[in-house]
Amino acid sequence: MSMEIGIDSFAGVDIRQGLPTAADRVRSVEELLERIEHADRVGLDVFGIGEHHRDEFLDSAPHVLLAAAAARTQRIKLTSAVAVLSAADPVRVFQNYASLDLISHGRAGMVVGRGSFSESFPLFGYDFADYDALFAEKLDLLLKIRDQEIVTWEGQFRPALRAQKITPRPYQKQLPIWLGVGGTPASFIRAGQLGLPLMIAIIGGETHRFAPLVDLYRKAAAEAGHAAAKLRVGIHSLGYVAESKEDAVADYFPGYSDTFTRIGKERGWPPVTRGRFDAQNGPLGALLVGGAEEVAEKIVRHSQALGGLSRFTFQMDNAGLTHEQLMRSFERIANEVKPLVREMLS
Repeated sequence: MSMEIGIDSFAGVDIRQGLPTAADRVRSVEELLERIEHADRVGLDVFGIGEHHRDEFLDSAPHVLLAAAAARTQRIKLTSAVAVLSAADPVRVFQNYASLDLISHGRAGMVVGRGSFSESFPLFGYDFADYDALFAEKLDLLLKIRDQEIVTWEGQFRPALRAQKITPRPYQKQLPIWLGVGGTPASFIRAGQLGLPLMIAIIGGETHRFAPLVDLYRKAAAEAGHAAAKLRVGIHSLGYVAESKEDAVADYFPGYSDTFTRIGKERGWPPVTRGRFDAQNGPLGALLVGGAEEVAEKIVRHSQALGGLSRFTFQMDNAGLTHEQLMRSFERIANEVKPLVREMLS
């Protein structure tokens, strides 16, 4: 199976000049839908929308945005990236994405995870101290709903289900569910034990350093009796493709610096510097900001380091790039990067 290449979006809006107005939000959503249409038209394989509950993102209800995109596209797969399952009701999550699957005639999927921000926990009445227990329980229920139309289940955080029929069922025989992970070994092991496809968010460091964690995933899957041929590994990384590396960095770095310096103040990270950025954008770093050939070579290098990738998605709407810059980058990824990657891997 060839590697799928696509885009993940957080429906980002530029808040450097203040909070967006209603008109700004309408325009941003319309442009996002235009970009998903464009991604479908130029031949990208998958488009994911994240879930956040912050001023700078418009993706608090990703399934709604994806449903709007489904009505305007023909071929591209549509997925969450990620759905914050810890703070959601698995029944509603399944129903939302099963409905999306019906609207899209079988193009829907989910990447579920615990999320990289904590706002959803108090927003929906959960204690962040229960972070891992919430996710484990809700993932268990979601997988039961995926596999069984009538569900009996009991847990700690949600009322029990007693022979409850869960509808609608998706268009596909089984709705694809990937497990989105960061760098926690237990998350990789969990994905392997459950035999789920693995989507790794790598936004910093050196990608090859995740190889031991991917090995843990494959070992756990083998010990649980899951066939190696059914396992899939994907990477979500920050990237942007322009005509040359110089052009790409000039476009991308200012907004990237602003975004991650601002987030860093919340998390205790040091301010972004050009030196650190260049190191992350070097041959082994996680960033893929450059021209088509070097970005393709880097994707292939990452795939080889991790024992083969099934999916690679670019996240690029966190750097204040214009709608036109994003559209052109999509074209370059589809028309130049994707063919180069497939040629190199073949």
